[in-house]
Amino acid sequence: MEVQQTLTVCVTGAAGQIAYSFIPLLLSGQVFGQVKINLRLLDIPKMETALKGVVMEIEDCAYPLIGDIQTGSNPKELFKNCDLIVFLGGFPRLPGMERKDLLQKNANIFKEQGEALQEVGKDDVKCVVVANPANTNCLILSRYATKIPRQNFTCLTRLDQNRAYAQVALALNKPLNSLKNIIIWGNHSTTQYPSIEHATADGQSFVLPDQGQFIERIQKRGAEVLNARGNSSVFSAANAVKDHIKDWFNGREDTLLSLGVLSNGEYGVQSGLCFSYPIRCLGAFKYEIVGNLELSDFSKQKLKVTEEELIQEQGLAESI
Repeated sequence: MEVQQTLTVCVTGAAGQIAYSFIPLLLSGQVFGQVKINLRLLDIPKMETALKGVVMEIEDCAYPLIGDIQTGSNPKELFKNCDLIVFLGGFPRLPGMERKDLLQKNANIFKEQGEALQEVGKDDVKCVVVANPANTNCLILSRYATKIPRQNFTCLTRLDQNRAYAQVALALNKPLNSLKNIIIWGNHSTTQYPSIEHATADGQSFVLPDQGQFIERIQKRGAEVLNARGNSSVFSAANAVKDHIKDWFNGREDTLLSLGVLSNGEYGVQSGLCFSYPIRCLGAFKYEIVGNLELSDFSKQKLKVTEEELIQEQGLAESI
């Protein structure tokens, strides 16, 4: 094994369940391949002892790719010199909590972390926001870290795309690798639009017996998992983070991928919103929004619904 490169990666919420599933993927080469990883693990102060336990387990795995490890609760210390930061940490939605309350809690967290990025972060650091509400958290982060290029901020909608692929494969009784170009538009929420309008199976377009049921199933899949196991998605979320970063880093031009990125007005979406679009990953952490797809009136209406929700979230975040 010849290691060709070293990257410094910070994971926030690093004592949490998604991090516990993601870190082994990262350190075993499933994200970047044979790249050495200097690891930074960030969590709130009361979790620092738990972080020590995470480090012990990393040591006990004897990963050949691990470099140095630092842990702590101060983003201004751990964000320094990072090439990539994976934002898993956020305030969870508690029973009885309205979405506005969740936005307020997380707006303050991502404001603080954006300010830390602005002060100590590398000018070309790449950011992946997973903590919900992911799109608006990503928007807030970018607003307070203005020295970093807009295209370096992304949020996770790959989990929704993976879910959509799996459900289509089941519905059509087709292998997953026969499918292409299933797209997630908009917000990582129940207004998201999982679209098969430009999708193919074995190179051919297709229809589903009940498209409305398919859309609703993907929109509510997170709640379905939560109800079934008594906890939110964990290893499927970690796997989606792996897929998101791997394809962004290595490039994958053979199919359209779904990433939440900052809009420049594509498809009439308000500029500045963090919106999930059809993306072509070009490699070396570069991507392009595929902006020339023809949309049906049905799709345009679905995009409008999810855009309006993101505009509302943006307004709530700005009022805090």
